[in-house]
Amino acid sequence: MRGIYEAKKPDGTVYYRASVTYKNKHISLGSSDDIETASLMYDRAKRVLHDLKLKPIDYEDDMMPLTFRKYICLLNFRDNNIYIKTPIYLHRRFFSYFLDRNTELKFDMEDLFYYSSHTIQKRGGHLFVADFGLQERILSRYDIPGFAVCGKDYRFLNGDEHDLRYSNIEVINPVKNIIRVKEGKGEVYDVKMHIVGDWKIGTFPTHEMAIIAYNKALDEAKKAGLKTRTELIDPPEGLSPALYARIYSSIELPQRYTEYLKEYAKTNRS
Repeated sequence: MRGIYEAKKPDGTVYYRASVTYKNKHISLGSSDDIETASLMYDRAKRVLHDLKLKPIDYEDDMMPLTFRKYICLLNFRDNNIYIKTPIYLHRRFFSYFLDRNTELKFDMEDLFYYSSHTIQKRGGHLFVADFGLQERILSRYDIPGFAVCGKDYRFLNGDEHDLRYSNIEVINPVKNIIRVKEGKGEVYDVKMHIVGDWKIGTFPTHEMAIIAYNKALDEAKKAGLKTRTELIDPPEGLSPALYARIYSSIELPQRYTEYLKEYAKTNRS
């Protein structure tokens, strides 16, 4: 049958893979234990690719077993000639990331590379992606800490919390000592500590790691007897105490910084 291929699991059980070729690209649609379901996947995909009236909002239950995620991927490829594995649909000046049938997130084009390779998830009302083994909150990309309160520490200018374009988000109380920096096609986070001048603590791949590094630098400063009004930042949401402790232990503070703290502690004890 066209678009359907028989395959076997390690235990010898037969299952069926569905795929479609469009614009010279071979696209996997999914698999099923029965050939009828796999055939439906193929038929629905062909319909999506050739019925130009279909738009992202037109997905209905009769599109099953083709998933909503795959539906969006096919629509975007059909209309924009770019196949993206995450549920992204491109517009002229921004793109939509469909979390589900009822949730459309909007992002600036400069974030396309990142979200093309990172799957957004939602848990406890918070959006996050898995990055470097950590759950990185989407809002951390705007330098908004985990303890921030919408309306107090940041706000959406047009009132739409799903519009995550930079021009729509006003950060009222950012974490001033953690700075997001563009690096190639990605971002890193510089951590600074203001103690009798500015000290660079390091550069880290995620906002969560930057927070932990900041907390460690502050802990060491307080152990040395330095008095500061700066407070520890709450641990990243979703991070277990064990993982927090492991990352905390793995972070090495700059030698100049630790030597300064030792000298300060020695001087103030004498």
